[in-house]
Amino acid sequence: MNYSKYYPIDVLNGEGTRCTLFVSGCIHNCKGCYNQSTWSPSAGELFTDALADQIIQDLNDQRIKKQGLTLSGGDPLHPANVAEVLKLVKRVKSECVDKDIWVWTGYLLTELNNEQQQIVDLIDVLIDGKFEQALADPGLAWRGSSNQVIHYFNHGAVDAG
Repeated sequence: MNYSKYYPIDVLNGEGTRCTLFVSGCIHNCKGCYNQSTWSPSAGELFTDALADQIIQDLNDQRIKKQGLTLSGGDPLHPANVAEVLKLVKRVKSECVDKDIWVWTGYLLTELNNEQQQIVDLIDVLIDGKFEQALADPGLAWRGSSNQVIHYFNHGAVDAG
């Protein structure tokens, strides 16, 4: 898996202060996408165990309390990303038990295959659906267009309230 950017401190991509990883690889090619440079699975740099270690360290850093991890892209549920994303999500859930995980994907929740669903079963928030430029609304929380849906799951640390 490749990634385009990693932010150890981010307040824009999910609730609270977060660590955010933008992975590479997306098949959706949404018109008006703000992150087209991440569409190719080979874009950016190789995701390494060292970066995974850094993410865990950053999530557990008590100097700046982090609420959780955001995975965006590209598309974390792109077939080229699923194995590494699942490995990272499992590690975060094991080593950072008080942190939540948010994932953005162009796939719909109802379209996910078994491997993609394994990731969703471990995360706290999924924002699904392709970005639709005709439905774009900068006033929406956590979404770019009104067709996208925020799914809160009860198996994690996020309060759906």
